[in-house]
Amino acid sequence: MIISYNNITKVDFPVFPLPSGDWEVIDGLLLLDDKILDDKNMVGKTLGARRMQTPHKNIYPLKKMIASYNGILKQKSNYFIDNLGRPFYYHKKRFAQLKYLKIKRVEKKEVASLVWVTGFNAPFTVLRPPEDGMFWAGVLHLQGLPWVLYEYSETKLKDTKKKV
Repeated sequence: MIISYNNITKVDFPVFPLPSGDWEVIDGLLLLDDKILDDKNMVGKTLGARRMQTPHKNIYPLKKMIASYNGILKQKSNYFIDNLGRPFYYHKKRFAQLKYLKIKRVEKKEVASLVWVTGFNAPFTVLRPPEDGMFWAGVLHLQGLPWVLYEYSETKLKDTKKKV
């Protein structure tokens, strides 16, 4: 499956980066480098549930979890597997403006935080609030409109472009 910024909603987070796209399916087993990524022969709706049940010992280690879309953008690898066990290639196909906007305020909620920035009337919802001392938010803009909160910075950095 090929995913890009315009169909990222097909992905079920969290996702896990993979070193290559050389996966193959044999008898219900999704393999990478002759190790098991997923065992579709097991019951369970998620990749994790099936990996826990499989009797096989040669399971491919998934060392890093990505919980949101901007995490995919920051990875060196373009190959991933999602929470449902679907491997995909993330295709970066267009440039977006990365503009640094002043953080107006941060509202900490029970399970997330709202980050309000200048020039945008709605907050960005993030899992963790920015660290103390982070006064600027790097926001990716598509077609001139704020789209994704990409990173934080202590100082205003030069606006740039990122391939998304």
